[in-house]
Amino acid sequence: MRLFSRRKRNDGLGTKEARARTLAHFREFTATRVGVEAYIEPPTAHDPHTMVLVARTGEWTRRRVPDVREARALAGELQIPIYDVHLTGYPASMRRWSAANRRRA
Repeated sequence: MRLFSRRKRNDGLGTKEARARTLAHFREFTATRVGVEAYIEPPTAHDPHTMVLVARTGEWTRRRVPDVREARALAGELQIPIYDVHLTGYPASMRRWSAANRRRA
């Protein structure tokens, strides 16, 4: 195993199956919660772009997406608004929900 391989890893982000699983998860989340909005997160050194769905209560879920264009396409299919975290930040309800649920764990 080479430490710094030039080969790209295949994490399945572009596969139809991965897209279908992500869309199914997001559909279930939006169908069972009220006031869901999407937030695009920028890539990091370890992860590609991610998209976070946040319900009005602050409950949230996150999944990887290949790029911003695909995130916008997913939000369009779900018929929910989408925002860029760099421009808007996270909603306060998400921070409150996370803090409350961190204490319970």
